[in-house]
Amino acid sequence: MDVDRLLPTPEAADLIALTREIADKELAPRVEEHERAESYPEGLFATLGQAGLLGLVYPEEYGGGGQPYEVYLQVLEELAARWASVAVATSVHTLACHPLHAYGTEEQKERWLPAMLAGERIGGYSLSEPGAGSDAAALTCKAEPTPEGYRITGTKAWITHGGKADFYALFARTAPGPHGVSCFLAPGAVEGLSFGLPERKMGLHAVPTAAAHWDGALLEKDRLIGAEGQGLAIAFSALDCGRLGIAACATGLAQAALDVAVDYANERTTFGRRLVDHQGLGFLLADMTAAVDSARATYLDAARRRDRGHAFSRQASVAKLVATDAAMKVTTDAVQVLGGYGYTRDFPVERYMREAKITQIFEGTNQIQRLVISRGLAA
Repeated sequence: MDVDRLLPTPEAADLIALTREIADKELAPRVEEHERAESYPEGLFATLGQAGLLGLVYPEEYGGGGQPYEVYLQVLEELAARWASVAVATSVHTLACHPLHAYGTEEQKERWLPAMLAGERIGGYSLSEPGAGSDAAALTCKAEPTPEGYRITGTKAWITHGGKADFYALFARTAPGPHGVSCFLAPGAVEGLSFGLPERKMGLHAVPTAAAHWDGALLEKDRLIGAEGQGLAIAFSALDCGRLGIAACATGLAQAALDVAVDYANERTTFGRRLVDHQGLGFLLADMTAAVDSARATYLDAARRRDRGHAFSRQASVAKLVATDAAMKVTTDAVQVLGGYGYTRDFPVERYMREAKITQIFEGTNQIQRLVISRGLAA
């Protein structure tokens, strides 16, 4: 993959070049081993943190990269083109840092944010529950105030990096009703917190997804981020950005599948001609290319609106919808281009196809994205 990118500054171009170098050296050689064994790549996120790739959008004063979202998302795309699990986990870590940066006190930010942005502490995002996925207002996990802080009781679900993360952006109920959810910066290990076995997923095997069980664990008062009852506002403010992260990851995955399909079509011959020279396959590859380019354009449009301070919620939903649907189509078509070989593990396209499916589901299903977009059209 060597996408010709239109980057805003020479510094951004250098950052993309660095990302490609790290991705080719550290990610590409290890992905097949860890995805097949479903084993966690110990030390890899520390490497990304040392390279400055885990705090790109946050201010330099806290150790971040001070980069616009337009650039950060293209970094994510490069990572996803080599290893989708790692790119998704990087997006989730960035999402998990958002509540502290946007709503935390100066004292809280100075205490915790530098280690998070440096990748010394990796984060997870703990919003969903077994009975509350897209309907975040239905949360039942409780945070009961005590003189010492808050007692957390309940079960959270579908946590990327669950059981491995050093901290979680945790959303729990402090009062009844839609304004009764609060946000906490929870440590990854505390008495009364345990995790279920990792989910047996279709793809993204190298980074665990697990449920968390809170059995009266105590969080200190200063673990509350923002005000009590502000949790859903915090969660929703982060989700627009998270959707852009998934759009970029999906685009990288689609680009990787396209690259494999194009290489195969240029090398394989049938009836005395290369596959790419058969109009049926050539047109299919053209449609795949158009889908990838369109996906990239939609997430960059939303990111540029965000960077300029414009409203971008609708564009984020459009980007998530377009990019993830494109990833599913392009990876499926890549399997078709390779024929029987595409259905084997000798080529990575079968893995890309399995990984693409989840992008249509998390950070709000694509049905939810259509709901968000359509509601924005109502007069």
